[in-house]
Amino acid sequence: MPFFTVIIPLYNKEQFIGSTLKSILQQHFTDFEIVIIDDGSTDNSVEKIKEFDDERIRFYTKENGGVSTARNYGIEQAAADYITFIDADDYWYPDFLQQMHRNINRFPEQQVFSAAIEIETEKNIIPAQYSIGITHDCEIVNYFDASSKMSVIWTSCAVFHKSVFAAVGNFDVKIKSGQDTDLWIRIGLTYPVVFCRKILARYTFDSESLSNKPMNLNQKLNFSKFSALEKENPKLKKFLDLNRFSFAIHSGLRGDTVNYKHFKNALDSNNLTLKKRVLLRLPSFALQSLLQLNIFLNKIGMSDSVFK
Repeated sequence: MPFFTVIIPLYNKEQFIGSTLKSILQQHFTDFEIVIIDDGSTDNSVEKIKEFDDERIRFYTKENGGVSTARNYGIEQAAADYITFIDADDYWYPDFLQQMHRNINRFPEQQVFSAAIEIETEKNIIPAQYSIGITHDCEIVNYFDASSKMSVIWTSCAVFHKSVFAAVGNFDVKIKSGQDTDLWIRIGLTYPVVFCRKILARYTFDSESLSNKPMNLNQKLNFSKFSALEKENPKLKKFLDLNRFSFAIHSGLRGDTVNYKHFKNALDSNNLTLKKRVLLRLPSFALQSLLQLNIFLNKIGMSDSVFK
């Protein structure tokens, strides 16, 4: 039985999947299997996979049902006790699995492990900015405390013991935007996170991704399932309000007044900085101007966005 199962959901990533697979196969720690689930690709993604001849690769194909259905299918097929995901356009540094293996041995009582990432845009590669101070190379953190700026769990840079999914469930297939955050919240309510500050993965920002497109409210994570819990958990409430702020801003940028009002009215402004409270009051055209400034700052490497 392999130590890790690496799950790759695949849909129309022919230009990226080869590099992603190479980054996995070049890992220093080699005791793993790769489970690829093609979610009905219509490009040459499948042909790209066939170029790789490695007995650790297992390939499945299914009708298109969304990334959550693909990841959940991969969880069902996993042979290892420790499960990790990587999207078909992301990248691991060669010591990702090695570092995760060390952390698992170092903290054997823990179930959730993650590490810092960097973000690749069209013009630049930017290290993600986290809200937790630097005290040790690796430490146990509360998910909500540690994720007020950037989530300390990222889909392509985390490892979970399979018992985690048995306890909190898999990805919610009804959610088309924010399904990752929904699962991290459920995990954060039950488990601490072993977070490594070393950058071990790269996230490729895709301007055409689903998260950047308009979405019906009933398909978006609207946090209603956590309404009772957040009343009793201030850390959860603050985390949800920061995400509501983000969703409200994105809705405002698109002129989507329904979603804007939904998220704005549900948050407690006391959980926001003065800058965020001001941003929420700006009209759409002003937000658009700030968005262009934000894009410029990212291009020149100033990743601390004007919307943070």
